[in-house]
Amino acid sequence: MSVSTAALDSSVCAPLPVLGQDVTVPLVTGGEVTYAALDYAASAPALQRVWDDVAAYAPYYGSVHRGAGYLSQLSTDLFENSRRTVAEFLGCRPEDQVVFTRSTTDSLNLLAAAIPANCQVFVYETEHHASLLPWRDAQVTYLNAPRTPGQAVETLERALADRDPYGPALVCVTGASNVTGELWPVRELAAAAHAHGARIVLDAAQLAPHHPVDIAELDVDWVAFSGHKLYAPFGSGVLAGRADWLQAAEPYLAGGGASRKVARRADGGVDVDWHTTAARHEAGSPNVIGVYSIASACKALTEAGFDNLVAREQELVSRVREGLAEVPEVQVLSLFGDDAPRVGVISFVVRGWNSSHFAAALSAEYGIGVRDGLFCAHPLVRTLLGSDPQDPGECGAPEAEPGERSLNAIRVSFGAGTPDEHIDRFLRAVTELVREGAQWKYRTEDGRCVPDRGEAPQV
Repeated sequence: MSVSTAALDSSVCAPLPVLGQDVTVPLVTGGEVTYAALDYAASAPALQRVWDDVAAYAPYYGSVHRGAGYLSQLSTDLFENSRRTVAEFLGCRPEDQVVFTRSTTDSLNLLAAAIPANCQVFVYETEHHASLLPWRDAQVTYLNAPRTPGQAVETLERALADRDPYGPALVCVTGASNVTGELWPVRELAAAAHAHGARIVLDAAQLAPHHPVDIAELDVDWVAFSGHKLYAPFGSGVLAGRADWLQAAEPYLAGGGASRKVARRADGGVDVDWHTTAARHEAGSPNVIGVYSIASACKALTEAGFDNLVAREQELVSRVREGLAEVPEVQVLSLFGDDAPRVGVISFVVRGWNSSHFAAALSAEYGIGVRDGLFCAHPLVRTLLGSDPQDPGECGAPEAEPGERSLNAIRVSFGAGTPDEHIDRFLRAVTELVREGAQWKYRTEDGRCVPDRGEAPQV
């Protein structure tokens, strides 16, 4: 059974309050409008509940694991209780560890540093760079982009069948694509990995904010995600899962907190006794507020009712896809096809438009924030666009002038805090831009498409 999106009653679920709901931005055509934040896949706005929790704790901030004073003890309890909250949110098994990191990228690099020698790593070319690139010291097999969930499982099974059956192996896969939003068959991939003696790590950066993630149910070995995509501010992330490889590896960072005992030797060196708990890979003073914000977000999503949040988001996904389908010039990007379940992440191109020009016009003329570029998933976007892997183009940096076709795409993403009005405005703006064109002239400046302030509006 895969991660799926069931049809649920969403009538009881309203958008969750998030920071920035009332922020207004200027329009290049004059006046101001409430900002429509539709770039959740990059960084979701912080939940108001999370911000309130952090503000209530801030006066009691103290050094974690380092002090005998009341505030230090309070902060230590809060830090470790946050670890337990995250473990419960992820459905961790009793023997699993929750390690706090800076981000998904940091989490996967930590795991990459902890894999055993001669480990074979299998990763699809469709992954975000955070999952694609950390395995520099391993023997890596890059798997071609599958066109169906079943093909994804078959591709992995063939690759694993050809590997050295006696050495360690690790599969890295996303739960939801940061480009297409499509859900991957995580449970089936985990079963295939384990059947061939491999382990599997789930990149849940785009899945965890939109859908429940249960390590035990999905039967994955590790899960990685970032707080800033889970409606939590600040630079913090999570790597949760099996402890054995992490305990056997050298600490990710050497320093205070990772060591239990350090002693000088007679020869002038030092002997170090490292922790075997999660602290082994959490050297230095931890980001207590960032960790607490993740735990607060986990509680808020759970208490709001994830089933209802999922159902409402699916209504928004349907509205966006149906609205874009009414504009013939728009091509929505997809690996698995129109019927594939997905979260609130949709990428597209517009015939006759440079993607950065289109995104710039959405911002400057409508107050809508989306993302343009290759979304730190260059091989995947180029595959979806049918371009050669060697074609130019950088993440967020257009190579073409406004009005020319580019090798980039436009991504709209939304979630638990998105009001209906933002979706309506986005669809109206897309339709107007395609039918009537931009009202302003644009130019490329420092790799970005921006309004030309020296030019009069187009009429």
